[in-house]
Amino acid sequence: MLKRRVGVVRRILTEGCTRQAQEIIVEIDGKEERALNYPHLTGCVSPGDSVLANTTACALSLGTGGLHFVMANLSNPEGEDAAAPGHIMKLRYTPNQLAVLSVEEQESPNHKNMAGFVSLDGMPVVCCELHSQIAGVAAGVKQAHPSAHVSYIMTDEAALPLALSNLAAALRIKGLIDSTITCGQAFGGEIEAVNLFSALAAAKDVLHADIAIICQGPGNTGTGTPLGFSGIAQGTAANTAGSIGGRPVIIPRISFADKRERHRGISHHTLTVLEMVLLVPSFVPVPRLSDDCARIIRTQLEALECRVQHKFVPDIDGRPGLNELERQGVRVQTMGRSVQEDREFFLSASAGGVLAAELI
Repeated sequence: MLKRRVGVVRRILTEGCTRQAQEIIVEIDGKEERALNYPHLTGCVSPGDSVLANTTACALSLGTGGLHFVMANLSNPEGEDAAAPGHIMKLRYTPNQLAVLSVEEQESPNHKNMAGFVSLDGMPVVCCELHSQIAGVAAGVKQAHPSAHVSYIMTDEAALPLALSNLAAALRIKGLIDSTITCGQAFGGEIEAVNLFSALAAAKDVLHADIAIICQGPGNTGTGTPLGFSGIAQGTAANTAGSIGGRPVIIPRISFADKRERHRGISHHTLTVLEMVLLVPSFVPVPRLSDDCARIIRTQLEALECRVQHKFVPDIDGRPGLNELERQGVRVQTMGRSVQEDREFFLSASAGGVLAAELI
């Protein structure tokens, strides 16, 4: 199902027109509603412009995707031709396909570095399931190792434009992450990469990162089935990192605030990744929790039947990372819950950052 409506731009909520994203108010069928415009794809819009909007997500009452997206500026349909280098297409074979200068291609100034890549040489690679986990991880790293270069690699299982992530932008501005890479069909990072392998190579040999964080963008998909969730790519990310010499760190999705039993304690998503997906030994941080919560987590871990032997690291204090997020004014939620409302979730992410810093 694809729902489209014509509307009129009434207000621009973001200042100026960047090449990232414009949040706007658009009037459709007499109602003013929020929409997002990506100048990369459709050019800038101005108040009074007539636009064609994709309204599918709002029709389905979705979460992260619950706003309209501008498909075309009908008042300026051809936009501006912006000459830019690069011949690698992203969003391939869709009406919005765009060319980028990927880090690997011969025109790239970093082609030689990429051609000479050999190994990650033990670089810690933190693999997350949910986008909100990157905040705790990054803050945990910086609290434990302030000078570490942290590179965030956004994969293409969820949102494709990095510009959608206000969280990634905030972490970059605050210096909690030091560089961004978008790989596969995802786009908008400081470095564009063809796939996750080369994204990791770029983090190591181009950006000289000390730690890479791999995670999908906003908009996780789940179905309540063992394998039908986009965050399962957490496991394939770890397999990728391990196969080229990285040291994978798996962030467990832990919650005692989620009302769904399958996500209580360690989520069934994490258990699936640990038991069915991971093919390389990985580090698994376990945060310091209350006695009752720790007991539940311990029981779940003892019942695991993993294909390979992982290193579970218990009782890691994730509080400094959460304190750093608060000090920096970084607001983050998971499934609509704040750090205070789902503290164990964010403690787990921060603990993973602390562990990764110790592995440098």
